Amino acid sequence: MNKVIVTGSDGRFGKILKKIDKTFIYKSKKQLNILSIKSISKNLKKYKPSHLLHLAGLSRPMKIHDQDIKKSIDLNIIGTCNLVKEAAKKGIKIIYLSTSYVYPGKKGNYNEGDPVKPWNNYAWSKLGGECAVQMYKNSLIIRLCMTEKPFVHKNAYANVKSNFIYQEDVAHIILKVLNKKGIINVGGPSQTIYNFAKKGNKKIKKIFSKGEFPKRTDMNLNKLKRIIK
Repeated sequence: MNKVIVTGSDGRFGKILKKIDKTFIYKSKKQLNILSIKSISKNLKKYKPSHLLHLAGLSRPMKIHDQDIKKSIDLNIIGTCNLVKEAAKKGIKIIYLSTSYVYPGKKGNYNEGDPVKPWNNYAWSKLGGECAVQMYKNSLIIRLCMTEKPFVHKNAYANVKSNFIYQEDVAHIILKVLNKKGIINVGGPSQTIYNFAKKGNKKIKKIFSKGEFPKRTDMNLNKLKRIIK
């Protein structure tokens, strides 16, 4: 049976996962500080997990990754590197949540083997973490496009295609892919963000990206479909 320790469980997604699976060992950033090798080592030694599900990091607001690159680098790159180094010492499987934004956003339908080229600093920071995880073969990288339910914005892009999926649905998918390795794209059907959002909010307003957001960030989900069919 898997014994899973979770970093960053006090974050938005961690709180949702905690409601869905009660068997994981959930650790807040105070209980397991990814910037402290001592804290990581102490937790891994105490709980002896088979898996480390890494949710801790810095995401929103997106502009924070431009305004405070030190914080972005520390939490998303260095913190992840620390976890990989400690997990590798003990042969612990690591699962890392990345982002669909590592793909260039130009042609869409990106599969896991396509070249990556992040289009914002957030994605660069997540790709930095991916680099460390990819060096350790006992690992899984999940490239995600998820959001809260209900959709938090009043406007949505009508000319941008993505694979938005709600956090609750992602939590259930993660439980099914824990023992896989490599990279898996995870998201919902390819559609415009506006079409996704209006299903939950008929009053959502259309906006159009003029270059600030790539128009084809959608991923190919065939690998995921084969796994969870």
